[in-house]
Amino acid sequence: MRTRVMATLRRYLIAGLLVWIPLAITLWVLALVVELMDQSLLIVPARFRSDALLGFHLPGLGAILTLLILLATGAIAANFFGRRLLAFWESMLGRIPIVRSIYGGVKQISDTLFSPDGKAFRRAVLVRYPHAGTWTVALVTGTPQHEVTDHLGHEQVSVFVPTTPNITAGFFLIVPRPDTIELQMSVDQALKYIISMGVAEPPRPGSRPESPPSGTDPNPVPSPKT
Repeated sequence: MRTRVMATLRRYLIAGLLVWIPLAITLWVLALVVELMDQSLLIVPARFRSDALLGFHLPGLGAILTLLILLATGAIAANFFGRRLLAFWESMLGRIPIVRSIYGGVKQISDTLFSPDGKAFRRAVLVRYPHAGTWTVALVTGTPQHEVTDHLGHEQVSVFVPTTPNITAGFFLIVPRPDTIELQMSVDQALKYIISMGVAEPPRPGSRPESPPSGTDPNPVPSPKT
């Protein structure tokens, strides 16, 4: 009897952890993001902040202000005048030795990742890593060019192999394209698969149960035997 009670309590405890741990981590990450975006309120004069107007700090106003700033910046940078202004700003930064290296590298990475025309992190593939007898899931980042192709040939592909469970770290590899296997899963599904260490396996494409043909009874009544 005691063993059964302990097993039941253990099952309830694990079920509770499975409910609260993802929720707590999600709320914690959202709180960090909102707190970080609230730093944009520092550009607002103190007399116009919620602390002075309402008597208390209202979380989330900085996030709204950050989104408005991003939208306004994007609207300006999307027109002709904004592009000319941005080009002038980049040329000014390009004349500063240390800033030029940092800004140029960060801009190139951001353009690759967030550009609508970019192809980085758009496909998930299987590659042999860390040796020929094992496979891992990787994300395609592009196709090598110039000096790399001069030495390795044109049938190469650049991939990023995330680590588990911290997908922000990983390894950059250049592998032959024939040695990769393209997966049908999306990049989001691949990342979930990696973070969960293979537990959250994506569903097989087209694995939904087939519906009966139209005009047929899904629960036919068997005919009586004669």
